[in-house]
Amino acid sequence: MAPTESGQRGDALITVLFFGPVAERVGASRLEIGHVDGMRLGDARAQLQRRYPQAFEIVSIAAVNGEQARDDSLPLSDHSELVFMSKFSGG
Repeated sequence: MAPTESGQRGDALITVLFFGPVAERVGASRLEIGHVDGMRLGDARAQLQRRYPQAFEIVSIAAVNGEQARDDSLPLSDHSELVFMSKFSGG
């Protein structure tokens, strides 16, 4: 079972996925955080950034429910899926 970051019982949850070097710095590719009414992308990002500051130093791409998200005021709902990753490079 994925680790959870919430402290509530009967939790409304948000799934968070990490890819590449961001996942390496977090030490996991998936976790869940608690959802609260009125939660926005920026709230989730701030919560995770406090816990994994080294990972969020390199985050440059965020997505919510499969769509790239640039607006931290984007509202989140229970069962939203967030993705955080760094830019890809290669040849």
